[in-house]
Amino acid sequence: MTESVMILIGMGIYFIFIIGVALMFVRRSNASPESFFLGKRGLGPWVSALSAEASDMSGWLLMGLPGLAYWMGLSEAFWTAIGLAAGTYINWKIVARRLRVYTELAHNSFTLPSFFSNRFHDKKHILLVISSIMIILFFSIYVGAQFVTFGKLFNSLFGVPEYYTQIVIGGAALVFLYTLLGGFLGESFTDLVQGLLMIAAIVLVFVCGITAAGGFGAVRDKLSSFPRFLDIFGTAAPQAGTAQSFGPGADYPRLSIISTLAWGLGYFGMPQVLLRFMAIKSPERLPKARVIAVSWCCISLFAAVAIGIIGRAWSPALYTDGGASELIFLDMARRFFPPILAGLVLSGILGASMSSADSYMLITASSVANDLLKNSIKKNISEKSVLWIARVTMLVVTLFGLFVALSGSDSIFRIVSYAWAGLGACFGPLILFSLFWKRTTLAGAAAGMLSGGIIVVLWKNVISHLSPVLNVYELLPAFVISSAVIVLVSLATAKPSSEIEAEFNEAKKLCA
Repeated sequence: MTESVMILIGMGIYFIFIIGVALMFVRRSNASPESFFLGKRGLGPWVSALSAEASDMSGWLLMGLPGLAYWMGLSEAFWTAIGLAAGTYINWKIVARRLRVYTELAHNSFTLPSFFSNRFHDKKHILLVISSIMIILFFSIYVGAQFVTFGKLFNSLFGVPEYYTQIVIGGAALVFLYTLLGGFLGESFTDLVQGLLMIAAIVLVFVCGITAAGGFGAVRDKLSSFPRFLDIFGTAAPQAGTAQSFGPGADYPRLSIISTLAWGLGYFGMPQVLLRFMAIKSPERLPKARVIAVSWCCISLFAAVAIGIIGRAWSPALYTDGGASELIFLDMARRFFPPILAGLVLSGILGASMSSADSYMLITASSVANDLLKNSIKKNISEKSVLWIARVTMLVVTLFGLFVALSGSDSIFRIVSYAWAGLGACFGPLILFSLFWKRTTLAGAAAGMLSGGIIVVLWKNVISHLSPVLNVYELLPAFVISSAVIVLVSLATAKPSSEIEAEFNEAKKLCA
């Protein structure tokens, strides 16, 4: 039996298990829209924590981040991990409880757009429509990034680039199938399994990698000839097209450090994470969930960065461009483990991508079926019709994600960074102001959400090219501008009604 067949057997075991988990929740998830989209707020701390982190990190954790560290050195990957770890902790610490309480108080909102609409008593559904459109746009891009992961993984494993399209379509079909069957509960429990698999795979590859490279001292010695490679305040200058040719490197600008740390701001606006706050069974379970989530996040992030660094010491001439270097985790796993075990370990990459793609598809479906259609256009539509429309929406999102995946971009890190910025800037400032500033108005909320999304697109494609000093991660300026717009427009418009203020005060009291 060939190595490839044995790896496929290992992956096949994983696939069968995931579909089985989804089938367990078919009846419960399809009982009502609230069950399908939020699981009737019944998640325990382990499921809430690990499904939040697994759906958040995606294939970017096991391919994009190690690949960035392998190619560019420590600095950008290190500061990105610091920003994300800090953002995870702050989000669970200050946002989770208030959002869990407030969403239930605000007419039992079980999607993010419906919370915004109910929080501001938006009778014309302005916020609901804007937020739904933003989710559809940026999550569809995110889904595409996960499908790219499928193609890169199988091409590298089996050397079949001519079947890239078929592989991507097959992976997309699998995710669509088990999300369609299991809904939010099935997706959350499969994400729990995938989260455990991801951290096990990362730790195993890290331990085996440092052993194979000769220990931490040997890694340092081997990489010392690559200028600024291990310098968190410098950046390496690898030469594309060659394996080990480096320029002299340069200082990593302080503005770039701030820009990279800004990745952490995205957490305040990530619907796939915020939904887990909303879905946990009771606010009292959040402290335990926070410990689990932050521990998982820190171990996974810093082990992923270390794998990229260790991989460069272990095999410095393996890749000749940044896109190819995103395969370092995969190549190390193949070298270190027997084929069937390697198949299970490499399923961690698929698990990372699948746990993200299923969340994005489900959230987008809820935005279209429940928020845009039921709550805005046709309020008397039946629950059965809402569920069918959600399923059709998931199919459309899957097809759009396939379009993104097959459009030619091969950098998972860069695709994810764009979608992360869009969602973080659209929703992050508004979540914080909605929960913690009573004076926020409907007009301020709408203006802030729009400005965040628009600035991300403009900064990425236009403004950042005008001057080197403006070449920062688009999330940072977009987040700041969105926050400023919310404040200025809110102060320039009439204060919220007494009913809105009373609800705000009640949520604050319940969280005291």
